[in-house]
Amino acid sequence: MTGRFITLEGGDGAGKTTQAELLSAWLGELGRTVVRTREPGGTDLGLRIREIVLHERGHIAPRAEALLYAADRAHHVETVVRPAIARDDVVLQDRYIDSSVAYQGVARGLGAEQIRSVSDWAADGLVPDLTILLDLDVTVGRARVAAARGDTFDRLESEAETFHESVRQAFLAMAAAEPERFLVVDASRSTADVQREIRAAVTPLVVDAA
Repeated sequence: MTGRFITLEGGDGAGKTTQAELLSAWLGELGRTVVRTREPGGTDLGLRIREIVLHERGHIAPRAEALLYAADRAHHVETVVRPAIARDDVVLQDRYIDSSVAYQGVARGLGAEQIRSVSDWAADGLVPDLTILLDLDVTVGRARVAAARGDTFDRLESEAETFHESVRQAFLAMAAAEPERFLVVDASRSTADVQREIRAAVTPLVVDAA
């Protein structure tokens, strides 16, 4: 078998956690060992960084925010992701470099190419085999988050709707530029329909590699 690296991207409320849970269970049924992880927060160090970037009160300079995400990524890739791939596991990860490009590079205005360069360096060039982009109208996504958690939003979720629309458009632009890596899924459909489309795209990666 061959190790695989699959990432899930998309705005808040798009269903990344739910779809990852379903996909992980299905991959287990196929006999694949799955490592589910996330950025930030996939390690003990990452959890501390996650607390800062998502819940720190007060202002965090955008460049500092971007570098905190990069620090988490460097440690996470070296200690979790690459070892799992080397064991021939399937790494299923919530957010990766594309999120940094969309949120910090585009929505924060730091420059997509600059943030991608820093992120690629932090990850030592590791590129996903497949990136699943769950695309959803920003208003619908925010309503889903509010319904699930009330009005408790983290630092990024609390940004204005225009910020999140910039993030969405950045994701779609990246997907259009790299169609061979991205699967864009309409996340407004039923959970089952979304999962079926995801499994169809994942199957060649995990079955043909067995």
